[in-house]
Amino acid sequence: MSKCEQCIVRQFSSLKALNKEELLRMADCKTSYTIKKGEHIFEEGEITKGVFCIKEGVCKLSKLSANGKDQIVKLVKPGELLGQRSMISDEPANLSAVALEDMEVCFIPKTDVMGFFNDNNGFSMNVMKTICSDLKDADDHMVNMAQKNVKERLAETLLYLEDTFGKNEDGSLHIQLSRDELAGIIGTATESCIRLLSEMNKNGLIELTGKKITILDKIKLKRMAE
Repeated sequence: MSKCEQCIVRQFSSLKALNKEELLRMADCKTSYTIKKGEHIFEEGEITKGVFCIKEGVCKLSKLSANGKDQIVKLVKPGELLGQRSMISDEPANLSAVALEDMEVCFIPKTDVMGFFNDNNGFSMNVMKTICSDLKDADDHMVNMAQKNVKERLAETLLYLEDTFGKNEDGSLHIQLSRDELAGIIGTATESCIRLLSEMNKNGLIELTGKKITILDKIKLKRMAE
């Protein structure tokens, strides 16, 4: 069993406020498991009963719209926690979390997390700051969707994928999203997303090889995103 005090999640999340004794308590109450690519960590409307720590891998947080389309709200990387908001508001999950690659995840039950929340001021403040940051990101995303056209949003998303999740050895984006998923992030029909990617490919901004996308001209893509 990995030690919580040496874990990447502790360094980058609300857990950094916990002391050694609290981290040892957490190590005793957590459950670690592997989530395979495409599997749910939790589903929209589910009672989550605790917090998930992302140790390895990336997942998407998405919401099903009335027309049955998956709208991706956020991509979550190692070092982040899931389920903090539901735990505090005592409501079912507002979003679904699905693995985009194989993941290592730890689950900490609500009763234990709330114990830390009540006993450790720094931890509760960090959790609140994280929720506020997510709210700010949601505001920025909403303004972006309203003020930028689809091409600008796609360019911005491709740059975000490279800057946040890096590249493979062949230069392609490490996180390989399907055309459906890309369309779900930028809020457009899949056909429009495919057409725009083709256009960018033809203009030498990106290279498409099957599902793989490689950014060729970052400067022009940045100009387009602005």
